[in-house]
Amino acid sequence: MSETIETANDVQGKPGAEEASATLPRVSIVTTYRRALGLLAPERGLAGSLVAANVAIGVILLAEPILFGRVVDALSQGAGAFSLIGLWAALGLFGILAGMVVALAADRLAHRRRLIAMATAFDQAITLPISYHARKGSGAVIRAIQQGTDCLFGLWLAFMRDHLAALVSIALLIPTALTIDVRMAALLFGLGAVYLAANMFVFKRTIDQQGEVERYHRELAGRVGDVLGNVTVVQSYVRFEAESQALRGLMRELLAAQYPVLSWWAGVMVLTRAASTITMVAIFALGALLVQRGELTVGQVVSFVAFANLLITRLDALSHFFLGLFQQKPAIDAYFDLVDTTSPVLDRPGARALEQPRGHVRYEDLTFRFPDGTIGVKDANFEALPGETVALVGHTGAGKTTALALLQRLRDPQEGRITIDGHDVRDVTLASLRSSVAVVFQDAGLFNRTIAENIRIGKPGATDEEVKRAAELAGAHDFIMRKQGGYDFLIGERGTALSGGERQRLAIARAILKDAPILILDEATSALDAETEARIKRALDALRKGRPTFIIAHRLSTVANADKIMVMQHGEIIERGKFRELVDQGGLFARLVAEGGFTEPTEVKEKTEA
Repeated sequence: MSETIETANDVQGKPGAEEASATLPRVSIVTTYRRALGLLAPERGLAGSLVAANVAIGVILLAEPILFGRVVDALSQGAGAFSLIGLWAALGLFGILAGMVVALAADRLAHRRRLIAMATAFDQAITLPISYHARKGSGAVIRAIQQGTDCLFGLWLAFMRDHLAALVSIALLIPTALTIDVRMAALLFGLGAVYLAANMFVFKRTIDQQGEVERYHRELAGRVGDVLGNVTVVQSYVRFEAESQALRGLMRELLAAQYPVLSWWAGVMVLTRAASTITMVAIFALGALLVQRGELTVGQVVSFVAFANLLITRLDALSHFFLGLFQQKPAIDAYFDLVDTTSPVLDRPGARALEQPRGHVRYEDLTFRFPDGTIGVKDANFEALPGETVALVGHTGAGKTTALALLQRLRDPQEGRITIDGHDVRDVTLASLRSSVAVVFQDAGLFNRTIAENIRIGKPGATDEEVKRAAELAGAHDFIMRKQGGYDFLIGERGTALSGGERQRLAIARAILKDAPILILDEATSALDAETEARIKRALDALRKGRPTFIIAHRLSTVANADKIMVMQHGEIIERGKFRELVDQGGLFARLVAEGGFTEPTEVKEKTEA
């Protein structure tokens, strides 16, 4: 595929991910339809050719009833009709071939644009902050991508392959019918008016209801994703019946919202079908009367009957098309809502790459507030020199993770700044900043891929030898070789085929392989036993040399040897110092040590006594 994958990440003036509403904005169906067709603009040449071809097909569709009537008149008058029949056959053959070409080209165009639209939404989704995904739910985001692009595909295909030609035929039918006979044309216009009035009436009555139906669909998708993502909890707590009943409850609510909409549209279908039958009978009756009076020929009546059949068929198809568009509008709007949501963290104009950083990190009067006004970090001031280890400790929710999220620009502060080697992190490109930071998370964050692929995320171009070396330093090589296939072992979704300690060691190997100038360890050894932790500690000690390391830990033994310990409470640093100093102060840190039952490590005590 030669097309460029377009994204919406750099569009200004769109709602930010932190502020995006949980409900979709009210957008008219015309606006949605126009924007959906606008996504074909990158291939406007091909799209324009298809439009022209559809116009030609529409003209042919209208010409056939006229030729049919003239053939009937010629035969009834005993005149030669072979030339008319030949022209009719030629136009019909041309229409068939043109229809085949249009269908094939439209199929290919719609498939290409669907994949491009899917790639655009995927690229957008993976750049949005965790808060967006937490609020929406992964199931709803996945549905917005899949269902939205499926609906766009159906809309494009139906428009280019069928309904554009139908619109052209109907548009040309009006003046053509008027030129033959105004009275007969009035009956056709009456049919069209009934179709239009009935559809508009039902549309206005059910538009809000269909939006509610789509909301239930998103909730259903979110619920399924939530349950399947925690299937081990469901099984351990025997939640089969409870989760199944909850899901069925949502389904009942969805059907209760969907049935009234379906009833309205079933009613309008019956009404329009009845109108078409009445109109057809009326055309025959009026036509017979006018022929008897000599005011109309039999062939013209036949043409009007064909016109009526054409109008009924096309209006019926268009009715189904607009019904489908109406039903799919909420899914398409959800897709556009996703691609329109911009990350609150973007590259500034003129941002430069952070080149070969030494890793001198400074927090200067840093304050961050969440959208609800809650303080995440308040007036933080500290620095980490290359080779230093800074530990952040405190109760859950103290602001430790938020403080380090700001270093990676997962969020931006309202006040103050963070610098690396004197450069404000907001003035450098996100790619270069995050490439300069290696993180080992408490949740290892593994993909349903092979062990080698998961480690190589730290350095995509790494050789097999480099991957192996990183695994050895992380204490992972031995258990990897015991797996079937070794480094080619598929670890399952989120690494479910591995133990907690094995997953954590792969995450550490990934960080070792990345070899970034700044290291963050977020409860990196929490899933390890004491013996494995001691072995990996040596690898981490080697990794920390020459680079600043930030440690988040609740196990205070993990931070005992830190050069600086920052004790946080409600987003503020209330104590700072080394292990022995903080214990002697008798403050919060001392209480954390006492509550955890930890004592000062031997090597620290020996250094203090010396």
